[in-house]
Amino acid sequence: MSARLLLTQPGPQTTVQDLGRTGAQAYGVPVCGALDMVALRLANALIGNEPGAAALECRLIGPAFTVEGGPVRLALAGAEAAIEVTRDGETRSYPAWRAIDVPEGAGVRIGPLRGSGAAVLAVAGGIDVPAVLGSRATDLKGGFGGLDGRALKAGDHLPVGIATPEGACLELPRPPSLAFDGVLRVVLGPQDDAFTEAGLATFLDTAYRVSREADRMGIRLDGAPLAFRAGADITSDGIATGAIQVPGSGLPIVLLADHQTVGGYAKIATVISADLPRAGRLLPGAELRFRAVSVGEAEEARRALEREVASLIASLTPVRAAAEIDLAALYSANLISGVVTACEPE
Repeated sequence: MSARLLLTQPGPQTTVQDLGRTGAQAYGVPVCGALDMVALRLANALIGNEPGAAALECRLIGPAFTVEGGPVRLALAGAEAAIEVTRDGETRSYPAWRAIDVPEGAGVRIGPLRGSGAAVLAVAGGIDVPAVLGSRATDLKGGFGGLDGRALKAGDHLPVGIATPEGACLELPRPPSLAFDGVLRVVLGPQDDAFTEAGLATFLDTAYRVSREADRMGIRLDGAPLAFRAGADITSDGIATGAIQVPGSGLPIVLLADHQTVGGYAKIATVISADLPRAGRLLPGAELRFRAVSVGEAEEARRALEREVASLIASLTPVRAAAEIDLAALYSANLISGVVTACEPE
């Protein structure tokens, strides 16, 4: 029997996610998948999983669980958070962006996320729930995938795929920056002609704030409404992840992983794929602006992101023992100035 996780506290919204359910949108099935695909890939790389192995996506606060049926190796990526492991009354705290070996019977608690509204907790072997239409991602609206198509709750048992991690635990020496510069890059269209010139200028020249109506489906923005030429309604057509739909209120909605497959409101622009992880990390109250780029610039940004992810994975190194001294860092530090001597003054 392989290991499993017994959820004692699920967190506000913890779901099973992978790289998403592609190829089924023609049947009205959303892609879903992790909001931050980079975090998913890095978390899986830290523990030796395939990039798209199913993991747990945590929102705002991570879950707490007990490891049953055997030890596990796990890693958290996408946010900073304290990971507490308790066994036999002793608790040790670990950081994100590194693998941790957790023995059978130990309790794990992940605290509030810092720097991001979403993070990914991966377990060696992956979360072993049944695949639906080729993916284990949870579709909350459809009620399938993941564990019974819902967010996790206390008392849930999550099966873990059989895995025998070899070698030392790995860490990411220099995690990617979670700092948000306040800009999301977009490609205008496909219905930017539904807006007046003043409406387009408002979209690109003013700041918006993420409202409280923000979830995996999308984030509604507060700010200046956009002016239409002849109203918000269009003949319903397909929607891509990152599309910015504008209903009759004139306030943009950035559609994320769980977005509907078709819609009847004009879409003024689409967030480029390289910036989707940043959009998925946004919290209510965050301020942002949009900057228009060309399709060519969007493609180059995606290639640059892929190069960055590959470089980060290539940089993974074994975790240093707590007592081990980083001599290179020590020698490069200017610890003291002047000259000291152990001789007694005369």
